[in-house]
Amino acid sequence: MELTVWGIITALIVGLIVGALGRLVVPGRQNMPIWLHMLIGVGAALLGTIVARAAGFATTAGVDWRELLLQIAFAAIGVALVSGVGRRRHVTHR
Repeated sequence: MELTVWGIITALIVGLIVGALGRLVVPGRQNMPIWLHMLIGVGAALLGTIVARAAGFATTAGVDWRELLLQIAFAAIGVALVSGVGRRRHVTHR
């Protein structure tokens, strides 16, 4: 795979979209900056592509919907993990 400026820009755009879709899947409110969604989305898109290729169904020339669903699922898991880690539980003492 050749790394070009357009390839990086495309990966960032796809990552932003996958991260946003992953955020929509996770219930509740996530107070996360947009750059963190993009980072989670890029990682989820990469992981989803690796898993889809290993499973043998990411070989289409166009959009592979199964691969996209895997990417969104990984993004949702990533958003849920990161937003859950950032929360602090308040304990009240009486």
